[in-house]
Amino acid sequence: MSKRRRNQRSAAPSGKRERVRDVFVPRPFEGLADEPEWIALRELVPAASAPLRLTPTLVEEYGDRPVTLATVLPMAAPAMSRTDGHVFVGLQRHLQSGDVSRDLAESLLCALRAEPGAPVSVPPLPGPGPRLQDILIDGPLEITLHEGFDFWLAPEAANDPTVQASLERANAAIYPTVRLAAARAAYWCKVPEKAHVRWVLPEAEEPALDALARLGAAGSLSLGEGTRFAGMFRAHGRLVPVWDLPEEVPAADWEGPVADFAKRYADALTDAGPLDAAARRSRQGLLGRQLTLR
Repeated sequence: MSKRRRNQRSAAPSGKRERVRDVFVPRPFEGLADEPEWIALRELVPAASAPLRLTPTLVEEYGDRPVTLATVLPMAAPAMSRTDGHVFVGLQRHLQSGDVSRDLAESLLCALRAEPGAPVSVPPLPGPGPRLQDILIDGPLEITLHEGFDFWLAPEAANDPTVQASLERANAAIYPTVRLAAARAAYWCKVPEKAHVRWVLPEAEEPALDALARLGAAGSLSLGEGTRFAGMFRAHGRLVPVWDLPEEVPAADWEGPVADFAKRYADALTDAGPLDAAARRSRQGLLGRQLTLR
């Protein structure tokens, strides 16, 4: 090959797409006022929604369009823009990068850029850019739990047979869930042949684990007779303890036991001294009972 041909070949575009570097963010919701609830809606709750408020800059650019956070959208889509201009962003989706906050922000921005009613195209790896913390007016989430996914629908879609069939399939996957008032981001749920309380603890993992270890050493981890501390799992930098409950007892009856446990847990957090031998054994036992299921 001549020198001229080699130079021409090296100058030609390769056609390769620039690789987007993924970065893992262990606490994607850090800094948001309701961090534990964001985690709970992403990891624990089947059907819920909450309105979101855009920053004034985005309102000026895209208009004052209603924006709703949803646990899941049709086909686990990352976002959708209804024909009435209402924008939805889904927490639970098929594809994601290492920074969930960046994913959700990009999904929301893509939906705002799309024409109302048009499909929303969202990149699986969005690359650097704004995160939820940059584009939302932060505050407590006004969460509504739903028994079905009808809240997805624009009024004109309610009678569409295809839409109704899809809705019925989605509704069949919902299990009863109740948000408890006794503790922030604590939820009762009933799955086949089981009932649970799951609570996203707001504290950092290490102090939370130490507090649970102290309660374990004292025999105070259960929620009362017939209950069992099943273990815990990690979710976005926070611990989520799980209790097995008698399935026939309704959710409202667990408000008192959860409130009592929350007080014991808060008291245990105030103990800043080193763990004694019993608490250290309890801590090791808790680490060995980490759950992998949601």
